[in-house]
Amino acid sequence: MKPSFHVAGWALVLGALGALAACSGAPGSSSMGPSGANRSQTDVRAGSRVPASASNPTPTPSAQPGEPEVGGCQMFPDDNPWNTDISSYPVDSNSANYLATMNASTTYLHPDFGSNPHWGIPYTVVPPSQAYVPMKFFLYADQSNPGPYPFPADAPIEGGSHSHGDRHVLVVDQGNCNLYETYDSHYVGPGWRAGNGAVFDLYSNALRPNGWTSADAAGLPILAGLVRYDEVQAGAINHALRFTVGSTQAGYIHPATHYASSITNPNYPPMGLRVRLKASYDISGFNPTAQVILTAMQHYGMFVADNGSDWFFTGATDTRWNNHVLDQLKTVPASKFEVVKTGPIHH
Repeated sequence: MKPSFHVAGWALVLGALGALAACSGAPGSSSMGPSGANRSQTDVRAGSRVPASASNPTPTPSAQPGEPEVGGCQMFPDDNPWNTDISSYPVDSNSANYLATMNASTTYLHPDFGSNPHWGIPYTVVPPSQAYVPMKFFLYADQSNPGPYPFPADAPIEGGSHSHGDRHVLVVDQGNCNLYETYDSHYVGPGWRAGNGAVFDLYSNALRPNGWTSADAAGLPILAGLVRYDEVQAGAINHALRFTVGSTQAGYIHPATHYASSITNPNYPPMGLRVRLKASYDISGFNPTAQVILTAMQHYGMFVADNGSDWFFTGATDTRWNNHVLDQLKTVPASKFEVVKTGPIHH
């Protein structure tokens, strides 16, 4: 997603990042169904991004309360599951078995985003004057919120306009603070054609109907779980993140509403399973930027949102990301996480 980056001068910057890209970020992620761990670029129409720089301000990690917001819209109420501190929640009695099927003993965290414009999931903020256009859904129309949606013709697509990946489009309408998300999205003029679409009222805690997917396989909003550069620089991420695992069971835990599996083994993670980085894991040796992200994982954790590469967590691409810093996160063993008990599994 990226009109604000179409400046010829960036070619030199991105070329210089090419060598970094080979050893950082997240190449190789895979996903199934309406979901997303592919990579693209963030386009926030309120202001364009700036290139990565050694002079970037250093964030001061904190876990202070704050309202996650995008484009002036709070990302769901304070008591929404996404915004709930779960650092004191009990460990799930099946935590060890879940971690085993998620290959935690042999896997490390993997940030599925970075400064490369083809990593991460982009989003767009549109003004109240944005025109609404017709939508055609061709995969899960019966589980989609009907159009019209406030999608610009040039809304950034995950992976770019020629992507063969998940092609998510995420749009926040500043006029009503609704979040619109689509999967496998294609502009066909005057509207869009997509596999499916979901609309979330950012003022509400309402879930999608049980059994319904969204642009993410779990039926969850994608934007709510992205790591965003600006909040990291502010010193705190006060919401849960989203991540993927290779295999899930045929079940989900709210706020997830959908599963994408035929596995009935109860030791596999259901969609919406929430993991937390152990409080005992020492993060003091990490770069301050990495500490902000790891602190969020200790306080808010991560939701299983899709089938994909094990322990890939997602962010919105921003050319200011320092890929060397993000690489530090790839030294965190998945075995340092635990599963917390948040609710019953729905089948």
